[in-house]
Amino acid sequence: MPVKGRDLNSGLPKTVNLTSVEIREALQEPIASIVETVRTTLERCPPELAADLIDHGIVLAGGGALLRGIDQLITEESGLPVNVADEPLLAVAKGTGIVLEEMDTLSRTVTYSSARGARR
Repeated sequence: MPVKGRDLNSGLPKTVNLTSVEIREALQEPIASIVETVRTTLERCPPELAADLIDHGIVLAGGGALLRGIDQLITEESGLPVNVADEPLLAVAKGTGIVLEEMDTLSRTVTYSSARGARR
């Protein structure tokens, strides 16, 4: 597979050919880190969120969601269903836009939830 970029030594544009084995080897460590982060996050999540995850699963967004087989790998490692967002490259930006549009409502909810948690 031809990959285009900038040669770090010369600073000039360059095309190199990578094999699928080289790409797979280069991605092993970052993918292992992603899976470990998911596992750690699940171990720390509150029970009510854990119940939602069991019922609805995990939704992957962003460029990493496009890595072939990452959804199956996370399912195998977490035991939870994993789905890729419909438009993973746009999902985070769209979600951020929704949060910004609903900031007043969300800030009241978060403030209320925080105050309730402080009284416990």
